Amino acid sequence: MKLKTKYILFIVILHLICLVMSYFIFEKNKLIFMLAEAFVLVSVVISISLYKQLVSPLTYLKQGIAAIKDRDFNVKFLLTGKKEVDELVDVYNRMIDELRTERTKQEEQHFFLEKLIQTSPTGIIILDYDGQLKQINPKALEITKANPDMLENQILGMKTGTSKMLRTDGLHTYKIQKSRFMDRGFERIFIMMEEVTAEIFAAEKSVYSKVIRMMAHEVNNTVGPVNSIINTALAQDNLWLEEEEQLLKNAMKIAVERNQNLNVFMRNFADLVKLPAANRKKTDLVELLKSVSALMYFAANEKEIRFELDLPTSSYFIAADVEQMEQALINILKNSIQAIENNGVIQIELNSAKHQLNIYDNGKGIFEENAAQLFSPFFSTKKDGQGIGLTLVREILLNHGFDFSLKTVRPLTVFTIQLAG
Repeated sequence: MKLKTKYILFIVILHLICLVMSYFIFEKNKLIFMLAEAFVLVSVVISISLYKQLVSPLTYLKQGIAAIKDRDFNVKFLLTGKKEVDELVDVYNRMIDELRTERTKQEEQHFFLEKLIQTSPTGIIILDYDGQLKQINPKALEITKANPDMLENQILGMKTGTSKMLRTDGLHTYKIQKSRFMDRGFERIFIMMEEVTAEIFAAEKSVYSKVIRMMAHEVNNTVGPVNSIINTALAQDNLWLEEEEQLLKNAMKIAVERNQNLNVFMRNFADLVKLPAANRKKTDLVELLKSVSALMYFAANEKEIRFELDLPTSSYFIAADVEQMEQALINILKNSIQAIENNGVIQIELNSAKHQLNIYDNGKGIFEENAAQLFSPFFSTKKDGQGIGLTLVREILLNHGFDFSLKTVRPLTVFTIQLAG
């Protein structure tokens, strides 16, 4: 039973009792009866007035609660001139002002957070209460589009509160962090994907540069004096007069040749460390591609590999260091030739509209376990490989600010270079 119903029932019963009692005294004292009736009437009027005063705050409260339920914080009440009701109105109005101010702050903070997430250079993914993808910012979308299996296979399965490093297509490295936050009393998960490729490359280069310099120093300090001593001995004709000494002489000549090969071996590594900044000049990439494919023609022809050129009919100019770009293209084509066992095709496609160079081959492709290490220094899948070919390509293309990737989409492997437009 509602409070106002109880109040009305109580007042009705009370006044009925008074009327009944006044009836009993009607016969004995009519004056007192008339006074009692007048008192009852005045009491009814006062009760109705009190009822209105008591119900008025409740009406305000109901209206205020309805407004709060509807999240309408603009509803305020006017003062009535009655102290008790006005105190309630004042408290409500101040509460509504505070709620409106707080909601405005929250909306501003939410809007700022949304803007921050959308414009962040860090990839951010937010999962719903049941672990389903709820929100993904443009950077994370760009990363996951380029690596479709990355999200499903390597990120969502991570334990909450952990982090790890992922390298995709042998080039881009990301630091992945998975954590949680509370949203309206429920736990939600967010994932941050921060690219650390530049930092990783810088750290790698610092390490392998020190190693190569140390190796070059030791090799040069050893090979130079040894070759000098051997050549001096070979120049002494009187030491080789006897026929049985010829075997030793031939062995010493072979030793000199091996030392020379060792010098060339170390020079290849030194070229990687000493790569200068790109001396960019206006370069016709169409002519450069024709020149490099002609240079590599005989190496390809030995394995019955043919080049297919899909190039613009007119010139396509880029700002590039000709020598460095030529070396990068030679290394890429050499890798394609070595990947094909025999009788294959290498297609060189230059899309001037997309500013993109694609080099396809139908070789054996890249095995999944090797994909993450393709551009790592000293890593090679070849038996006698030095592991610097693709690293040199990486350094040259990074020198030019060109984005690139190498991946196998069966049956073809494609090396893509995104040229500056």
